[in-house]
Amino acid sequence: MSENRHDGCLFCNVQTIDRGRIVEENDLALVIRDAFPVSEHHSLIIPKRHVLDYFGLSQEEVIAIHHLLHSQKEYLSKFDATIDGYNIGMNCGETAGQSVWHCHVHLIPRRKGDTEYPKGGVRHVIPYKGNYEDLR
Repeated sequence: MSENRHDGCLFCNVQTIDRGRIVEENDLALVIRDAFPVSEHHSLIIPKRHVLDYFGLSQEEVIAIHHLLHSQKEYLSKFDATIDGYNIGMNCGETAGQSVWHCHVHLIPRRKGDTEYPKGGVRHVIPYKGNYEDLR
């Protein structure tokens, strides 16, 4: 096993024993569709090196992930005309909701009407704190 992979890590295993899930990759990162999607085509962009979260990435890995985010956004927007927008997010640490201990970036396609009140987007990760309009 490479020093960059860890036994039992779900995302390290994708690279070795579950490669059929990979929809796109480059030298430093890969893309899979989320196994528990919050919307259709919800994708995960994952560095190949086993690293805990975004703050442990090298500059080269950040750039590799950036390229895959753009590539998948372009592909999905052409593939599915119902997509009107995207959320991009990461959970860094248990308190922030991280549950897989290998960095991954969520690319979540959004569609008009998929939620009653989308304004504020990721600000709603903490209930009742995202609606800044009520504070004016």
